[in-house]
Amino acid sequence: MTDNSPLKLGTRRSKLAMAQSGLVADAVSEVTGRAVELVEITTYGDTSREHLAQIGGTGVFVAALREALLRGEVDFAVHSLKDLPTAPTEGLVLAAVPVREDPRDALVARDGLAFEQLPAGARIGTGSPRRMAQLNAYARSHGMEIETVPIRGNVDTRIGFVRDGELDAVVLAAAGLSRLGRSGEATDFLSFDTVLPAPGQGALAIECAASSADLAAALAELDDPYTRAAVTAERALLAALEAGCSAPVGAYADLLADGQAVNELRLRGVVGSTDGASLVQMSTTGPVPTSHDDAAAIGRELAAEMLAKGAAGLMGERAL
Repeated sequence: MTDNSPLKLGTRRSKLAMAQSGLVADAVSEVTGRAVELVEITTYGDTSREHLAQIGGTGVFVAALREALLRGEVDFAVHSLKDLPTAPTEGLVLAAVPVREDPRDALVARDGLAFEQLPAGARIGTGSPRRMAQLNAYARSHGMEIETVPIRGNVDTRIGFVRDGELDAVVLAAAGLSRLGRSGEATDFLSFDTVLPAPGQGALAIECAASSADLAAALAELDDPYTRAAVTAERALLAALEAGCSAPVGAYADLLADGQAVNELRLRGVVGSTDGASLVQMSTTGPVPTSHDDAAAIGRELAAEMLAKGAAGLMGERAL
């Protein structure tokens, strides 16, 4: 490959994956001075019709992309970070985690309703056990009557369930709606006190072969150290809980500022049974981590506290 040849970016075929890969492609072109071609790759998670909790969730959207990277068919790949297994893959490097988009969950409901305005018995669609656990727990503690319904499909399909009257509402990642230019369709954005997001939600992962040192260095220019510290803590919590991407685990790390100086990182975590009857929710605060190991330690420490409070019993089958 000559220095001026186009770089090949591996991406899933969905509208959302193509949209977020397109954003990264533009940024990579800017830092490398080279054109970027999108190479569409179909993953098992795209073709399976089973619910994510049944097919395991962990890695179903990334395995084919990683295989293409290792075979040299693409130069780098873009993933939604929340889909990325926590264990590293030999031969690959997480070259960049760009600035995070809105990590919250968004509600798209009929008649423009917010979550707490939904009528008794409202049917809410989501493919996520994490969302089910927290929505049901919140409803129980606030005297609401809701039914969470497992769904699959892309953004159009999911919102279509509301438009067609099959469901009263669906819950989606706010970041996905934003990257598709569809934030205006959200009728409510769920606060972190209502639903904690999936570890890494709203963040993208740019991965390349470890042997491509020059490319990795160029991609690293897109890395945001604050986002990386936050998602490292969140993913370390997930890994220490030995839970996969489809487990009912929520985590969110944010950086706390005293005036202009960012001086603390707060990590919140939650594990719950999908019916919302049992929930372990805890948080910790510490100095802003200055290394990957420091950030990961925060996640592991909070996970240990949550396991001591019974979190393991709420996750069903734990990831190996």
